[in-house]
Amino acid sequence: MRVAINGWFIGHPGTGSGQYLRGLLSALADNVGGHEWLLVAPSSRLELRSLSLNLQVFTLSSRLWSGDLGKVLFEQVAFPWACRQLRADVGHVPYWGSPLRSLVPVVVTVHDLIPLLLPAYRGGPLVRLYTRLAATSARRATLVLTDSLASKADIEAHLGVPAERVRCVYLAAGSGFQPQATAEDGAIRARYGLPSRYVLYLAGHDVRKNVAGLVHAFAEVASADDDVVLAIGGELPAVARRSSWVRGTSPLFDPRPLVESLGLQGRVRFLGAVAGEDRAALYRGAACAAFVSRYEGFGLPVLEALGSGVPLVTSNTSSLPELVGDAGFCVDPDDTNAIAGAILSCLVDDSLASDLRTRGPRQAARFTWSQTARHTLAAYEHAALGGS
Repeated sequence: MRVAINGWFIGHPGTGSGQYLRGLLSALADNVGGHEWLLVAPSSRLELRSLSLNLQVFTLSSRLWSGDLGKVLFEQVAFPWACRQLRADVGHVPYWGSPLRSLVPVVVTVHDLIPLLLPAYRGGPLVRLYTRLAATSARRATLVLTDSLASKADIEAHLGVPAERVRCVYLAAGSGFQPQATAEDGAIRARYGLPSRYVLYLAGHDVRKNVAGLVHAFAEVASADDDVVLAIGGELPAVARRSSWVRGTSPLFDPRPLVESLGLQGRVRFLGAVAGEDRAALYRGAACAAFVSRYEGFGLPVLEALGSGVPLVTSNTSSLPELVGDAGFCVDPDDTNAIAGAILSCLVDDSLASDLRTRGPRQAARFTWSQTARHTLAAYEHAALGGS
């Protein structure tokens, strides 16, 4: 079987779509099984030096691929044309941007429906037009893959795709998120100025991430615990992001004014951007990790925290309970008292914290890239037969 994969995001490893594409390609390369993997990408987006992949790369160099319109042309014209020219048995678009028309069966991965479900993310008329195009294209795909059962239900309900054409294929954290400390852990944490006891938030600053709710909850924690601090990772909003009419602009929240208004300047540390290779050490050193987002199609920070063996407080919404199971606290993201109470439980109950540190890695081990590759390959095989 010849599988052509849209590689638009291969040069963007910092994005969720880029991380997914690289993780999937690496896992598929270990599960070749006589299949051929064909990566179709614009040359300007192609950065494969850091990858060791058993695949063929086809670059479609053109000035047409620049900007938002270029991305749409690549998705709607170039990729389906390449699938046909390469005699692919199936084409896979690993993000929400599949072609309306294709002579080759198409599998599309829709990670979430944020632009449809969250009004703040719907953007202007052109963003909404692109969302309608992506939604219509997904309905015409042979199969739709998504990252969680919660997102599967959203796709069936809001896109109207029949249940038999939507498959949940879980993702996974990287292999470095393990509970065993390394010799470099202490130096890494010192480099970020972390104290001995801290609650860690390590994700983005989109408004749906609910950093405001976490800061309000920590104000209660700080009043009951004299020396713990809240460590907030991620690059803080400095200037408005440039709007893209195919992606919109994610509304951001800057927590610094709220921290100041609550008098928490000495109890909240802003870490800035955290290098990917440093994340596990920061998790392992934390007394507790918190990720109380209001909506996630998957929620990779949850698996990273669980795999690193840190007690976790997260939300009881969207996909997050599926990932946590019984290995952490799942609370209402809009209930400040519940968030604070769960964090304090992790801080003061040593037996509970120890139990969660044991449960977390076991739960995270249920999600592997090898499993992702096997289930994705099964979807390719099904689609290549016409979805029958």
